[in-house]
Amino acid sequence: MRITIVGAGFSGSVLATQLAATEEGAPEICLVGVGDTFARGVAYGQARPEHLLNVRAGQLGARPDAPDDFATWLSLGPRGRDEFLPRVAYGDYLAERLREAHEAAGNLSLVRQEAIAISRVGEGYRVHLDDGGYFASDRVVLALGALPPQRLAGIGPRLAQSQRYIGWPWQDDALERIEADARVLIVGTGLTMADVVSTLVARGHRGRLTAISRHGLLPRPHAAVPGPTIELAPSVRQALGGRDIRRLVAAVRSLVHVAPDWRSVVDGLRPHTQAFWRSLPEAQRARFLRHVRSHWEVARHRIAPRVAEVLDTAQASGQLQVRAARLLRAGLRAQGAEVLSRGRGRQQADVAQYDYVIRATGLDTDIVRTTHPLVSHLVDAGLIVPDRHGLGMEVGDDLQVRDRHGAPVPGLYCLGPLLRGHAWEITAVPELRTAAAGLATTLRARTSTTVRGNGEGLARELLLSAGL
Repeated sequence: MRITIVGAGFSGSVLATQLAATEEGAPEICLVGVGDTFARGVAYGQARPEHLLNVRAGQLGARPDAPDDFATWLSLGPRGRDEFLPRVAYGDYLAERLREAHEAAGNLSLVRQEAIAISRVGEGYRVHLDDGGYFASDRVVLALGALPPQRLAGIGPRLAQSQRYIGWPWQDDALERIEADARVLIVGTGLTMADVVSTLVARGHRGRLTAISRHGLLPRPHAAVPGPTIELAPSVRQALGGRDIRRLVAAVRSLVHVAPDWRSVVDGLRPHTQAFWRSLPEAQRARFLRHVRSHWEVARHRIAPRVAEVLDTAQASGQLQVRAARLLRAGLRAQGAEVLSRGRGRQQADVAQYDYVIRATGLDTDIVRTTHPLVSHLVDAGLIVPDRHGLGMEVGDDLQVRDRHGAPVPGLYCLGPLLRGHAWEITAVPELRTAAAGLATTLRARTSTTVRGNGEGLARELLLSAGL
């Protein structure tokens, strides 16, 4: 029995460590991922020293039964456990935990290559790699993380091909080539924008920075000291069971007015968010995405106090301007980019000149329009299908994916941000590690009965090019 995990970022590496085992007869676990971000993923593998974690160190253990494991690994005291540490340190922690599991277990193999296609063969699968090799697997977990960023709507073809447009700030040292006095337009005002501004400021950038988004909302900061936990009011609990967004928002607003800290209210909702989302009819989910999503995300996905200070200082000095506006068109001109945008609530569009345009719109989980080769292949093959709101892929409650006909695909699972359509809150460590633990339990239960016949034949098919 072989279980292949495709994607070696946080979700994939944590699932692999949970499935690693020393006992004889345990399923073989194969973790497949790109070499330069193996175990760390993009979030922690391409981070810079100034990029801080958005969760306190004491809550970032990779296992739900040991939330303080990261802090223990660093030998942090009580004060250190409440700090927001550099993301590079967390990447080191994940890599170390995977290395330990690999060395200790007898059933874990690592393949540092990209999986570009997966095909059904009888009751199992064949995983194709970017070097032309392939191997067989009885179960496959898609732990792909967020998808590659798509080109922003309105970006002209000449600008898209020039160095004036930066579609992914963390690849090829893209921010390093920006001159210190350059005029920069950042499209997006969320967590990615905060990272971009932090990096530019750390590099001594002096030029004007303009950040735009539809609502112009900045992520809210965490409190310097953790606030007390609160018990949700009966009105909020009743609203959570009512399957109605408007009623829940009204109940939360009432509680925020009397709570000692609004953050405690948001954090109190967190254990209930996934179940509430799954209970919502599609029309209510659409209403949330239209009217509440932007406000929820800036309150829920907060930034470290030190990062908030960087943004506040840049705004106070006039270097950073944040606007509620929509990008309409951007084209390449002799001296940079000419950008046409329209402010929220305005009819008149504005034209401005920038030296660089940076895409910072956050996670991309649209499996239909993506350029990701494996995801595109699976969509074309009909093995996966998008959820109704374009947040990821359709899955069942057991995280088994659904095909184009809505039927479960036996042995094919999904884990990570591509589950947003199913769970909504599935991009932060606490939710991801819980999902990984649950899927590990499911896989153990379903592989206790060994696949026979064709499955046993597939398990023996393994090319040397796979590196196993």
